[in-house]
Amino acid sequence: MPEEAIGKVSDFFARPVVAGIELSATLKVGDQIHIQGHTTDLEITVDSMQINNVNVQEAKAGDSVGIKVPDRVRRGDTVYKVT
Repeated sequence: MPEEAIGKVSDFFARPVVAGIELSATLKVGDQIHIQGHTTDLEITVDSMQINNVNVQEAKAGDSVGIKVPDRVRRGDTVYKVT
């Protein structure tokens, strides 16, 4: 499936398991994303995301969002939107 780079992982929190992502394009709840890095390879559907601990349905380029992930991700991992 074609993918479009939409951001980078800027932070990771172990409890709860959340990735902080700096966006370079729009992301919406329900979008399918692929997080890939040196040791990371995850594909998930965005069930919810937050900006400053507030739930949002959509975020745009320049926003920093928190997204729950099922496994560890690392700073610098690339985030792709599966189209």
